[in-house]
Amino acid sequence: MGTVTLGVSIAVPEPHGSRLQQCRLGFGDAAAAKIPTHVTLLPPTAVEPAERPRIEEHLAAIAAAGRPFPMRLYGTGTFRPLSPVVFVQVVEGGSACGWLQERVRDPQGPLARKLQFPYHPHVTIAHGIDEKLMDAAEAELAEYEAAWTASGFALYEQGRDGAWRLQREFRFTTAAAGTTRERTPETAA
Repeated sequence: MGTVTLGVSIAVPEPHGSRLQQCRLGFGDAAAAKIPTHVTLLPPTAVEPAERPRIEEHLAAIAAAGRPFPMRLYGTGTFRPLSPVVFVQVVEGGSACGWLQERVRDPQGPLARKLQFPYHPHVTIAHGIDEKLMDAAEAELAEYEAAWTASGFALYEQGRDGAWRLQREFRFTTAAAGTTRERTPETAA
């Protein structure tokens, strides 16, 4: 039957998600039409379909150990010349994203894998397009800001058409009334 390609990410909520997706399309990045706006926790990973129940159990356990945390995006950055990517920076919530992605990719778990580059939470706004358009994306969104409370993450599958589709959402355990805190390795115990 072959493998399927999965990814795990935190969705950027509305109206921010649509705005950033429209900006990305406007810069000429056609792939944006097939990719929901997100912060990656697990990049595209090929798995056997029979592993899906084990993967979903693994992700549910991570969500049960997590708590909602503040996310804030501000300004732009780039991975150029290493990688042709311009992004909006995660300026709050990054350590919580790091904590989550380490657990998603746990060496003992069903999604164990090494990353090509060190983990750096971000929201891609241009990828693999003309350099002048990459420069325009970086300049145009240099003052962009958005904030929300991350209440979970989701599992996506890439279809044969290249589009990423939501498969299942995993909500964090609700924190005590009136409190939220960032989950980091130090606060996870």
